[in-house]
Amino acid sequence: MKTSRRAFLSTAGAAAGTLAVAGNVLGASDDPVRIGVIGVGWYGMVDAQAALKVGGARIVAVCDVDTEHLAAAADQLEKLQGSRPKQFSNYHELLDMANLDAVIIGTPPQWHALPFLAAVEKGLDVYCEKPLAYDVREGRAMVDAAKKSTSVVQIGFQRRQSLAFHEARDFIAQGGIGRLVQVDAQIHYRAGTKDTTPQDPPESLDWDTWCGPGPLLPYSPQIGHKSWRLEKTTGHGHLVDWGIHLIDSVRMMLDLPMPKRITADGGTYYLKDAITTPDTLTAHFEFDELPVVWRHRLWGATEYAPETNNGIFFYGDEGTVFATDRRWTFVPKAKNAEHEVHEAPADLGLLHTANFLDAVRNGAEVDCPIEEAFRSTAMVQLGMIAYETASVVQWDEAAETIVDNPAATALLKREYRTPYEHPYRGG
Repeated sequence: MKTSRRAFLSTAGAAAGTLAVAGNVLGASDDPVRIGVIGVGWYGMVDAQAALKVGGARIVAVCDVDTEHLAAAADQLEKLQGSRPKQFSNYHELLDMANLDAVIIGTPPQWHALPFLAAVEKGLDVYCEKPLAYDVREGRAMVDAAKKSTSVVQIGFQRRQSLAFHEARDFIAQGGIGRLVQVDAQIHYRAGTKDTTPQDPPESLDWDTWCGPGPLLPYSPQIGHKSWRLEKTTGHGHLVDWGIHLIDSVRMMLDLPMPKRITADGGTYYLKDAITTPDTLTAHFEFDELPVVWRHRLWGATEYAPETNNGIFFYGDEGTVFATDRRWTFVPKAKNAEHEVHEAPADLGLLHTANFLDAVRNGAEVDCPIEEAFRSTAMVQLGMIAYETASVVQWDEAAETIVDNPAATALLKREYRTPYEHPYRGG
């Protein structure tokens, strides 16, 4: 196995790209973009710190339904930027602040749509973590609202900044592996679990509000902070939560629309007493151009080739490319040919946040427009619908509906819990 000179070139390119974009924003640091962060228990703070690292931004407010999260975030941000952000437990109050320019939404997915819609209605710029929405119809309402507004919207598909993915895309487009026949994406890992016993939530946490428009579940640590990703009613499982990054990357690299036919099979074989989504899954997405296959295992198998646990295989008739966040490898067709490894390091979160701030400050194009985020989000949601209904899902992209499958169609929109109202007003 050999490493090419692209390792040096990619490193230099990553540094230059980050500095160039950050420089555009830093140039106006005397008038920073004033940002409020909704959801500061995890990725909201990751994104907030990235914004401060890029420069030209100040976090002026934070919002969370856990008072311990609020205090810890305010303390940390005060140390980082020298000023203490205001603290709110209600996102409406944060959005009503005078002189607010933008918001970061770092909540679990059941709380993406409503704050997003309220923010764009006020004309605020929005950086929202992935997935775009919990259900397909929420996503459509968000796209429509964004189009009607003047807001800059960036969705947190940070792997769109991956130099490895961009280099691999160009290599494939130039015929490097011949005719591309199939794509396989996968992320295998050992999912940690916590106590599933129903119990009182922490005193600092408003659990009813945390559950939001989704069902009010009995609290347990397994579905609370940082553990909600494999819960069906919030994170909706590994494909929707983490796999979505690679699905979006495949769509970006190959300029794919939505799939026309989706099937999925698997189950919860090992973690059935701990999680409510599949720990083993294969989903098949059929495009006119080629099939894209997703696979995951979460239950701790020892892998034959752990270096491919997280990434995408592009199979061509003249070779194969394997691409992951910061590295891609070409496997030539020739017998006993050496693998060509190309290192491509980059700070994906920093670059994605810098792109957002550049768009806010200077009118640059965002790298993840909301329409593309909608397609990638809907694609994985359709995969879960196929799994949950044990049926073939035929997707009519023009009509944005599932064809001749009432049970699957019913899952395009989740009924909200009272008093919340679902924002989708279509049929």
